[in-house]
This record gives sequence, C-alpha cells and structure tokens, in this order.
Amino acid sequence: MLSHPLSTVVAKATADDEDSDSDSPAFNPFGFVTDNPSSRSAIQLPENPAEDGNVGQMLYRIEDKGREYGSYVKSGEFRWFVRETGSAKSRRGTVVFLHGAPTQSYSYRVVMSQMSDLGFHCLAPDWIGFGFSDKPQPGYGFNYTEKEYHEELDKLLDVLGIESPFYLVSQGFLVGSYGLTWVLKNPSRVSQIAILNSPLTVSSPTPGLFQKLRIPLYGEFTSQNAIMAERFIEAGSPYVLKVEKADVYRLPYLASSGPGFALLEAARKANFNNISSQIASGFASGRWDKPVLLAWGIADKYLPQSIAEEFQNGNPNSVKLKLIEGAGHLPQEDWPEKVVEALRVFF
Repeated sequence: MLSHPLSTVVAKATADDEDSDSDSPAFNPFGFVTDNPSSRSAIQLPENPAEDGNVGQMLYRIEDKGREYGSYVKSGEFRWFVRETGSAKSRRGTVVFLHGAPTQSYSYRVVMSQMSDLGFHCLAPDWIGFGFSDKPQPGYGFNYTEKEYHEELDKLLDVLGIESPFYLVSQGFLVGSYGLTWVLKNPSRVSQIAILNSPLTVSSPTPGLFQKLRIPLYGEFTSQNAIMAERFIEAGSPYVLKVEKADVYRLPYLASSGPGFALLEAARKANFNNISSQIASGFASGRWDKPVLLAWGIADKYLPQSIAEEFQNGNPNSVKLKLIEGAGHLPQEDWPEKVVEALRVFF
C-alpha cells in the first residue's frame, strides 16, 4: 500500500461543448482530433521529431505518470495493477472502485485520496486488458468475456483479502457494467452500491466508439488509436483534460497494441442490450433491496439524465438519485469533490 498524499487536483480547462462526431464525416478516423486541444498537442510533431516527437521519446516523458497509490498484485495467471489508500483497519470499512471502458482506475485517484482521509479503506483495480494490468492475447488464457471477468474478479478479491460485505462503486461502459452484473450474482458480498454514470436500462445509448469497434477491419484500425481513451473521456464531458492527465490515459495505448486489441475483443464479445437488460431487471423492485446510490453527472454526453431517472423509477425504495452539476460521463474525474461528498453521506 502506498501512503503518499496525492497533489491537489488542478481545475480542468476550457469548455468543450461540441458533440464528438458533430463536425466530422461518418467513420472519419481522424476527425475527432481536430477539435481536441490535448489530443492535438499529443500528435503534433516538433521541428526536430527525432529529438522529442517520436513515440519512444513520448513514452520516456510519461512512463512514470499515473501510478499514484498503485502496486502489482498476482492473481491466478494474471498481474493486476491495484490502487490502494487507507488500510484494512480503517474504521469506516472498505470501498472497491471499478472503472469502465476504455479508461482505468486512475480516474478514481482523487476520490480515493479524499475517501481514505474520511476513514475508508479504498481499492481500485485496473481491469484485465486495461490501464497497467496484464493484457493477455485473446485465446491464450483469457477471452474477454463477461464470465471470465467475473471469475478473475472473484480471484482478485480473494487475493486482496477483502472481507464481505464491502462497499462497491462502479462507473462506465462494458467492464463497468460487468461490475454490476457481478454484484447481481454475488449480492451477499456487498452492503451498499454506488453507481456513477453507467448504462442501466435498455434505453441506454451505445457510444459510437463501441459501435465502430464491432465493424470488421475498421474496428482493428480504431482500436490502435493512441488517443482513443482521452478522446472518449472528453467527448462525454463538458471539459477537456489537462495534458498531464491525458498523458496517463494515453500511455497504455502508446506502450503496446495490447490494450487496443483487448478493448476490441471485449467490445465484440459484449451484448450491450442484454447487459443493460440484466442490470435493469436485476436491480428492480422485488429483486433488489439493498441501498443503491446513483451519483450522476448531468452533463454526460453519452448517457442522459433520463437513464438515471428511469432506473430509479424501477426501484424507488432502494435507489437514491444524486445529480452532480458540472460533471459529465466521468464525474470522478470532472468533479471528484462532489462525488466524495455524495459517497460520504451515502456510506
């Protein structure tokens, strides 16, 4: 466990009110770059690219970033990168944070730091195939299916020695949704659940990124875009990322082709409508009675507020909705202090 404090987060810069695909032709693989300051600076080469503009030099510049509070944990056949703050003896209990695709646990760094200051023990893994965790080649011990993600999460929780019931926070698409379907199969292991912006009903739209990944050949090309993750974050948010943050989300995709192909495989194996249907029905009245908090960034450009309201209407006795103004698809990145306040009150 690492205990050094995280630096105060710097406010994010200029507003980005344009929709991700509004100014670009259909399926234009480069259109998303032109309206994105942090991504644009990442790909522009200086006058002497051999000195500091090539991928190797870019990796050298950022390779030590983004590992706050983290260490590697061997679980089964794989190494997970897990962030931890607080201790197992923290008086207010353990919180497990699960990220969505195509991001990583880095998004929770500020929330975790502040939650441990409030007396919580916090753990946030990078899912297999994401962030700094192992990215096995599909077909060689891991095929990126929902069932396999559930099985590997079970193993990791056992290795980490997390006692049940614990608090769980989950956010985002694909692997974030797998966190929620895991809960539905293991209800006794959690005491309370907080859900940040995630697809929760069959009405939930599927972002263009995941649709493009499912197109033969075009998906392979899309998956190797090194600025894919940061652009996905910015397209769902009212803000652009500061360059030092964008560096971290970009790093895994710069370092190898592994994370892109892992995301590609996971997206093609997922049945998004079926997953959302599982979640909507599983947490409905009569089937789920534990407290659920929806902490919802209302500026989310992927998932409208109506998704959260529809989900709450399915189980109004158990689901509480807390709207977070000024935050988009990743409220933990956009406005972590408001997320912490919502979690503090709920837990």
